[in-house]
Amino acid sequence: MAGRFRQQLKRAVISAGLEASFLLSRLGLARGLKGRGVIFTLHHVRPDKTDAFQPNRHLAITPEYLDAAIRTLAARGYRFLRLEDVPAALAEPEGATPFAVFTLDDGFRNNRDHALPVFERHGVPFTIFVCKGLSERSHSMWWETLATLIAARSRVALCLPAGRIDMDCGTTRAKTEAFEAVARCLMAGDEAKGVAQLDAAANAAGINPHALVSEAVMDRDELTALARHPLVSYGAHTVSHRGLADLNNEELLHEYNDSADYVAQITGNRPVTFAYPYGDARSATVRTAGYADWAGFKLSVTTRPGTLTPASMETPQLLPRISLNGLYQKRRYVEALASGLPSRLAGG
Repeated sequence: MAGRFRQQLKRAVISAGLEASFLLSRLGLARGLKGRGVIFTLHHVRPDKTDAFQPNRHLAITPEYLDAAIRTLAARGYRFLRLEDVPAALAEPEGATPFAVFTLDDGFRNNRDHALPVFERHGVPFTIFVCKGLSERSHSMWWETLATLIAARSRVALCLPAGRIDMDCGTTRAKTEAFEAVARCLMAGDEAKGVAQLDAAANAAGINPHALVSEAVMDRDELTALARHPLVSYGAHTVSHRGLADLNNEELLHEYNDSADYVAQITGNRPVTFAYPYGDARSATVRTAGYADWAGFKLSVTTRPGTLTPASMETPQLLPRISLNGLYQKRRYVEALASGLPSRLAGG
C-alpha cells in the first residue's frame, strides 16, 4: 500500500511540475533555462496497450503523441537536426533558431513501423542507438523478461546475487511492487549474473527471453534496410546493455568497440555517437565518458535531463537528454520539457 501511494504521489508531483513549467514558459519566465536546443530520448513508439500491468509503460509513447510533439516544437520555432549536427548548432551566434534532436534507444521494430512514418511526414531526422547483443539475439532485455514472467505468475520467487525475492503477484498492485523489488535487487548486485538467473527462471516457466527480443528488436537485415533511409542515422549502444560503471577497462572497451564495429558493418561507417545504457550513474560517469572519447565517439548521450548550451560542448561525452515519457503524454508537456524548467526543478 505504501509503495502504491508513493508511486501515485510521485506521478502527481511530476504532473504538477510539468503543468507549472508549461504556464511559466508561456509567460516567458523560462527564457534563461531554454538553452539553444534539446535532445529527446524515446524507446518504443506504438499504439497504446490496454493491459492493466505495464511496468515499462514509461518507455512507450504513441505515434499520435510523437506527431503532436513535433508539431508543438515546430509551432514554437524549433528546427530539427541530426545528433551529429549539434556541435555546429551550438557554435552558432547567440539568438540562433532553437533546435530539437530525436533519438531512440535499442532499435525496436516499432521505430520503423510506427515512428518512421511520423518522422517522414514532417521531414525530421532521427538517430537509433543500436545494441548489438539485442540485434543478434545474444542478450536479453531483463525488464521485458521480468514483466512477462510476473504477468504470467501469481507469485515470483528468485535467487539473485543481491538476495532472494519471494513475493505475491496475485493482483496488479502486487505485480507492480514485485517488479520494482526485483529491479532494485538486479541493479544492486552483479547485473550479468542476475540477468542470467532471471533468464533461467523465465525459461523454467516456459518463457523464452531471447524470443521476446526477437519479437521486438530489429535484426541485422532489418537495420541494414532501414539504414538506407535518408532520415535515419545509427549510433552505438553497447553489446550487452549492462551498466558500464562497474566494468573493468577491458570490458568497457569491448562494449564500446564491438557495438561500434557492428554499426559500421551495417552502414559502412563507424558511428560517432553513443548512448549509455540506462543513461544514469549506472553507466554515465567521468571514467566511462573518458573511455567513450578514447573509443572515438564524438558525442555521447545520457538520460540526465537538461537543455543544451554552448557550455554543453565542454563535456560532449555526457550530453543531457530529455525523455518523452509514456506516462505523461500531453502535448503541452513537450513545450514544458523543452523550456528547461522541469530539469531545473528536478535538480538537473
